[in-house]
Amino acid sequence: MRINTLQPAPNSKKSTKRLGRGIGSGLGKQSGKGAKGQWARSGGGVRPGFEGGVMPLTRRIPKRGFTNKFRVEHAIINLDQLEKFENGAVVDFDILRNAGIINAPHNITRLHVLGKGKLTKQLTVKANKFSKSAEEAIKAAGGKIEVV
Repeated sequence: MRINTLQPAPNSKKSTKRLGRGIGSGLGKQSGKGAKGQWARSGGGVRPGFEGGVMPLTRRIPKRGFTNKFRVEHAIINLDQLEKFENGAVVDFDILRNAGIINAPHNITRLHVLGKGKLTKQLTVKANKFSKSAEEAIKAAGGKIEVV
């Protein structure tokens, strides 16, 4: 193989439309632009969303609600999901994510523990928030809670 023999893969390069090259080409006379008017002119046409001077749809429809930029998202976990860990284990957000129990997006880094299910093992649970029932159940099982 030599540089002078290199060529593109078959059908990878499409030749451009040759406009205004006679009737037989199929794109002669007005070159596929139709007859006169705004669309036949150089630079013709209107910007996206323009509806001929009528109030555009995006401005006719009312706007509703807002996004609170101070909102803090938590990954939620229940007590029955903590049953998978061994007695005396320390459980935090990173351990839960590595174990595949939490499947939250990467922008969520906080943990909220809720009280659904039963906990029979003594665990040290580190989280940002605990529901009262979860807190009581962890302490009743002989475990500890740490608010991070």
